[in-house]
Amino acid sequence: MNANGEGASPGAISEGAGAFGSGDTISRNAGFSLAAQLVGATFTAAILFFLARRLGTHGFGVYSLALGIGLLLLFPSDFGVSTAVARFVAEQRHDRAAVAAVLSDGLRLKVLVSAVMSVLLFALAGPVASAYGTHSLFWPLRATAIALFGQSLMQMVKVFAAIARVRLQLWTALVESAVETAATFALVIAGAGVTGAAFGRAIGYVVGGLLTVALLVRITGWRALPRTFGLGANARRIATYGGVILVTDGAFTLFNNIDILIIGAYLSTSAVGLFSAPLRLTALLSFPGGAISSGVSPRLARSAAIAPNVGAFLSALRVLLLLQSAATAFVLGWAPLIVRVALGTHYGGAVEVLRALAPFIFLVGFGSLVSNSVNYLGQARRRVPVAIATTAINMGLDFVLVPRIGVVGGSIGTDVAYAVYAPAHLAICQQALHLDLRGTARTFARTFVAGAATTGVLLLIGAPLSQPWRIVLGGVAGLTVYALVLFASGELTREEVASLLARARRPRGSDRAPAAAPASPAQASAIDREGC
Repeated sequence: MNANGEGASPGAISEGAGAFGSGDTISRNAGFSLAAQLVGATFTAAILFFLARRLGTHGFGVYSLALGIGLLLLFPSDFGVSTAVARFVAEQRHDRAAVAAVLSDGLRLKVLVSAVMSVLLFALAGPVASAYGTHSLFWPLRATAIALFGQSLMQMVKVFAAIARVRLQLWTALVESAVETAATFALVIAGAGVTGAAFGRAIGYVVGGLLTVALLVRITGWRALPRTFGLGANARRIATYGGVILVTDGAFTLFNNIDILIIGAYLSTSAVGLFSAPLRLTALLSFPGGAISSGVSPRLARSAAIAPNVGAFLSALRVLLLLQSAATAFVLGWAPLIVRVALGTHYGGAVEVLRALAPFIFLVGFGSLVSNSVNYLGQARRRVPVAIATTAINMGLDFVLVPRIGVVGGSIGTDVAYAVYAPAHLAICQQALHLDLRGTARTFARTFVAGAATTGVLLLIGAPLSQPWRIVLGGVAGLTVYALVLFASGELTREEVASLLARARRPRGSDRAPAAAPASPAQASAIDREGC
């Protein structure tokens, strides 16, 4: 197996000429996905730092409440259509006409459902603001309703991964982020405050959503653009599978936002700001998992002509364990520095929130990979009890802990719930793909030891802003200790590092794996038995 996990395993996917050619390799798609996320993260960080200082904890809390309510409605607005369309497109990517037909029916459903949800939120902004006793929430909620429509359209970027064209996602991320940032800064500086921030976000997402649709039509053909409101032949199966996705991802969205809503109800908007700001910082650390998932998960889609690329999936798990262990160690060791630099002096209470989120930070890396892989494997129905249990655990712990110990209670609820979510999805993948996870378990043990050693070094050296040399020393020493422990344990070898460096220097396209043979009847039969 090569470094991408491509081309050498019995489950390697055939990437024949087909309708869209061979597409980009797993590594290139993962790279483009990471670049898209980093572009978004850079602009998001600029907005976060700007608004956290400009609006203060109260204003930022109002802004976060509006966003949290909007995110709760995002998956009902999507109705699981984006994920369902991506799955069926991945299964039929060898047939351009079939892909266009699926995409046309998906876009039709998407526009209809998204428009209804956006109009409802716009109309109910007043009652919702009154329920929270915050009149200043009214117009931010209406702006969020507009953003919801554009954001829902942008969910269709998942189709780019299904046809191995994640590079197009980079363009949508760049344009949306740049427009949102420019509009937000301009409106807030002009004196529009929280409302201006919310409308700046709405402008960015509407532009991004329209661009996403335009790029999809450009690459798949004009037949992908729906011309009537009548439902097509694929609408029923998209809606059926999308309904399952709606339950699972909707529950997960509630899991992501319930902390903010409960903290806002029990404590104050300032407390919401203290919790939501570090929580949004942790989203940056989920980018490797999302990027690698964009390259790997679509290669697990089932059809009679292709078999899941199991080798790539196992390699991705290992890489993510290595990355997330290091990231978690730096969060634990440098939480005060991260909060001070990213959020400012007014967010001192966020340090313990960030540290308490360390288990979540570790798990969220491969959580994206395993949950998206379950979707592409056609096993979404098995996610339903997991998603509901995750949300129930988080909600229950929040109701118990937030009134007693404050915002840190939200972190604990998130940690415990996600400790159920991620391993449960890995178990579904293991059963569907018949994985041998003993190597993954060894990697987990070794990276845990390396991460613990790195955390100790960072805490020992410290990182006060008044002494920059200690920050440099801590960073170099922490990474060195992490690498030495991995080499000493046998998790990393010199040969692996040399191979990765050699691959990085290869010309573009030289690492493309040859087309693999279609799945054998025995393989196809075994795969079909695992279908939904």
